[in-house]
Amino acid sequence: MRRGNPVTIIDQGNGAAGPAAADLIKDTTTQTFVKDVIEESKRQPVLIDFWAEWCGPCKQLTPVLEKAVKAAKGKVKLVKMNIDQHPAIPGQMGIQSIPAVIAFVNGQPADGFMGAVPESQLNAFIEKLTKGVTAPGEPNIAEILQEAEAVLAEGDAAAAAQIYAEVLSHDSTNIAALAGLAKCYTVSGAMEQAKQTLAMVPESKRNDPAVKAVQTAIDLAEQAEQLGPVAELEQKVAANPLDHQARFDLATALNAQGNRAAATEQLLAIIKRDRKWNDDGARKQLVQFFEAWGGTDDATVEGRKRLSTILFS
Repeated sequence: MRRGNPVTIIDQGNGAAGPAAADLIKDTTTQTFVKDVIEESKRQPVLIDFWAEWCGPCKQLTPVLEKAVKAAKGKVKLVKMNIDQHPAIPGQMGIQSIPAVIAFVNGQPADGFMGAVPESQLNAFIEKLTKGVTAPGEPNIAEILQEAEAVLAEGDAAAAAQIYAEVLSHDSTNIAALAGLAKCYTVSGAMEQAKQTLAMVPESKRNDPAVKAVQTAIDLAEQAEQLGPVAELEQKVAANPLDHQARFDLATALNAQGNRAAATEQLLAIIKRDRKWNDDGARKQLVQFFEAWGGTDDATVEGRKRLSTILFS
């Protein structure tokens, strides 16, 4: 569902540093264990820390544990239970050595560890536990990206660009959002902005399919800029149907205008007549079209079917 003011959601997500510590860390009793741990874990993971006053390793672990939970900004909560004051629950769970930390997810024990583990190990434990969990007040990036794709598919590049920019204001390195914003610029004909946006993608991510698709679209658009008007190219092809270069150029120009079906038709005509022309250039260009359009685009799906029929008939 399209939001009227997408920036507001990002502002909320960037707001303070997450829920207050009092909401993330608390002590529990035998009477409140079900509410604090079992029920709460159905909303987000909960760590239950079994400890005692006389336990030296417990005193080493607690501050590190609290620091890690606060850093998770609401993706996980910490509940502490003094086993001397409340022995029933740890007894039922078979806790025989402390400190012992048990992770509850969806009302059930999911993982755990014993002893005062190093901070790096504890952070890895929480990261694994909270993978895919969205903190309260934090925008769901995956859902926002899906919305942007849908809006762009409807043809509203400006609105889609605003949504992608929303994601980037929260995470400036999000590859899907960078590629999406560059695609919006490409669709709008703003090639310089598209190239500037792609330049923000790290070298190690340049082979990401979405990034490559936009880069291909930019390359094709720049090819089209070097060609004459579509009407002139059409006249050349009409005058000499065997002028494969004119037909190739016409396909490139038609693609730049968004006429994907006609562009496909011209390249398929070359492939039918002379598959080896220009070192298989027509087929290679058509594959570039498919990459730029995306694998699920109707023109890509139909074009691949027709290409396969020619190649394998």
